[in-house]
Amino acid sequence: MSAVAPVVVPRERRSNLPQDIARCILAGFDKHYRLFREAARTAKALFEKAAWAEMRALARERIQMYDRRVQEAVEALLAEFPQAARDEALWPAIKLAYIGLLHEHGQPECAETFYNSVACEVLHRRHYHNEFIFWRPAVATEHLEGDQPTYACYYPLVDGLRQTLRNIGASFELANRWEDSKRDLRNIVRALRAHFPRPARAHPDLQLQVLRPLLFRNKGAYVIGRIVNGAEEIPFAVPVLQNERGELYVDTLLLGEDQLLVLFSFARAYFFVDMEVPAACVSFLRWLMPRKPRAELYMAVGLAKQGKTLFYRDLHYHLKHSTDRFVVAPGIKGMVMLVFTMPSFPYVFKVIRDRFAPPKETDRQAVMDRYVMVKLHDRVGRMADTLEYSRVALPLERFDPALIEELKTECASQLEFDGGDAVIGHLYIERRMEPLNLYVDDCRRGGDDEALRAALREYGQAIKELAGAGIFPGDMLLKNFGVTRHERVVFYDYDEIQPMEDMSFQRIPPARSYEEEMAAEPYWRVGEHDVFPEQFDRFLVSDPHAREIFYQYHRELLDPQFWQAKQALVRSGEQEDVFPYPEEMRFSRTPRAARKAAASP
Repeated sequence: MSAVAPVVVPRERRSNLPQDIARCILAGFDKHYRLFREAARTAKALFEKAAWAEMRALARERIQMYDRRVQEAVEALLAEFPQAARDEALWPAIKLAYIGLLHEHGQPECAETFYNSVACEVLHRRHYHNEFIFWRPAVATEHLEGDQPTYACYYPLVDGLRQTLRNIGASFELANRWEDSKRDLRNIVRALRAHFPRPARAHPDLQLQVLRPLLFRNKGAYVIGRIVNGAEEIPFAVPVLQNERGELYVDTLLLGEDQLLVLFSFARAYFFVDMEVPAACVSFLRWLMPRKPRAELYMAVGLAKQGKTLFYRDLHYHLKHSTDRFVVAPGIKGMVMLVFTMPSFPYVFKVIRDRFAPPKETDRQAVMDRYVMVKLHDRVGRMADTLEYSRVALPLERFDPALIEELKTECASQLEFDGGDAVIGHLYIERRMEPLNLYVDDCRRGGDDEALRAALREYGQAIKELAGAGIFPGDMLLKNFGVTRHERVVFYDYDEIQPMEDMSFQRIPPARSYEEEMAAEPYWRVGEHDVFPEQFDRFLVSDPHAREIFYQYHRELLDPQFWQAKQALVRSGEQEDVFPYPEEMRFSRTPRAARKAAASP
């Protein structure tokens, strides 16, 4: 049998191959970003029609969009250029060709991340050399702008404040009528005067800088900008909502970085924003919220994969510029997750244990499925967003020896050692919060009854808002909630969450005998999805004083009818209103004439 002659690729064809492969990858990204922008424009149309169920479905679809486009790009590349998977020597040249294609591109940083995703899928390597992928950005985005400026400037000293506000409202070209535009203008002006009491002075450079696209999320559209007056710069956001007739109204005015940080919280759903140049939009938002990491801002505007890329770079940058070690996170240890942290870095790292101690009856896949459920769900400001990573290499010398030993014991299937690195096969990363049980204990020991009351009120409110959003938290112990730096209570343990529609909330049947009443175990039959809220009394809040405070606000959590009503609402498809600001901040919508009549004797 004669030997098969080797395939010889002509030199001219081979020299064009990296360029052709680079174009193929960029075409995949351009398709992805075109669909991403189309989703934002669709969100605007859905907002105008008050199509809230369709808006929720679109949000879920967009979260899954990136991975689908990457898979399409991988399949297209391998179908046309199968040698890309066999010949790693091609990839430095492919990367170089790709950089050349990003000149004058509107989304180069996102295109680089897409390239990394495709390259990692095609090469199937356990580790990647920096010359193959974009470990650092190759194209600067600092002063990148599109055909249209990212934000518009308005000058109240030229047009007058009220006319300036009218011009801003008209610029967004919403199809809906306004419920009462004069009333809304009065409300905004009154709020501004309260923030700038006399003798506040308007400087010659007084201007309102407003992000050109609206930000859409749930039932709201948000105007985002800042007031510039001399040396003072004040960020603001204006939520625009709809009444039952589809008419628009301004719900409040948020002023200052702290209020915008809550609006852009990691515990809330991503916004829809139609951005030609995302780097410019994120830079504008960073002016308003300098304490917000750029990675979290990319995630907030829907570019979650870019946020993950930046976060990973930030982590390694921090490792290079710090010396403290990863240690087991404070608080009660979970039965499902081993959680560790680094004191100087405000995040926690969660690894699924190999074995779950009783009474946990779940498995690794079920836990992972629940994290996906949270990712695709509206988190209503009460569930922490999670970054999911595979095969994360971290310097072994930065781990506390006790943590390494616990990882070896509890998570051996997820731990490898490669030279000087500990490689964790799969982990979740979340913003670090103070566990609510520790926070409550500190309040009790310190005698801070006001802080204790506020925390317990927030705790119950978090449970109620999760139920209204269609999530039954399952394990509602204090230790599974955290307190953010803005003193909001957020749920972060997803082992036992379930859709509200699947649960059966029931009242405990009366005992038929003295023996049943005194039995240590339930005398009634308990199905897989049965929940008896009256039993919550045993474990929600154990301290008697704290429990008394809690029940002043939330005793209805022990009543099956409360849960059944929430369940009926979820099943009806109606979406509860959950505002990213306190209820007392909302503007009055009562017309001035009606207010005068009500005040008359």
